[in-house]
Amino acid sequence: MKKLFTPTLLIMFVAVFSNCKNNPNSNTSKSDTTSSSLNKSTNSDACVVLVSHEDSLKYISKQVVVKGNVEHELVFNVDTLKQMKVATLENFNVVCQSGANTKVNKTCKGVLLRDILEKAVIKQSNHKDRNFYIVAKATDNYKATFSWAEIFNNPTGDNVYVLFEENGEPIKEQGEMILICKNDIKTGPRHVYWLNSIDVKRVD
Repeated sequence: MKKLFTPTLLIMFVAVFSNCKNNPNSNTSKSDTTSSSLNKSTNSDACVVLVSHEDSLKYISKQVVVKGNVEHELVFNVDTLKQMKVATLENFNVVCQSGANTKVNKTCKGVLLRDILEKAVIKQSNHKDRNFYIVAKATDNYKATFSWAEIFNNPTGDNVYVLFEENGEPIKEQGEMILICKNDIKTGPRHVYWLNSIDVKRVD
């Protein structure tokens, strides 16, 4: 992660995908507001804003709650994930809606979202009851959604992870956990750092 030093403030680049130039309909996060008084990147293709180190620390989440239409509400943290089936991902890039690379990871470690949801057990009345969607939410209120079919009946289910490690290091300013969808063409819009809840909802 690149950092820019000024005389009075340590500034870091945080990829805020709701602020992508070509994605005006994305969710607006608190981090946009927090950084509104700071200068944005001069690279018009980059989906980044400048957020102070101190402000980024306010949003770090040390645990994630799985709630909603589930049999077992779960609360997990990094140590919990390490006890599950951990996958190692290679060469995962965060690509903004504009096509710009905002983060390059040689390796990541995490757990499939599907495995987490299977532990929580979605409340299905029968095997044909599939009208659910999953909302991954960050502490700054940024959200990404997935349908039941994407997670349980589609190759996407093999590519949605909750990460706890990047390039051999714990996730710090953007963590402690990040949700990603590895097979999205533009991975940025469903890259949820500061992850703190996973909510299973029924389609009305």
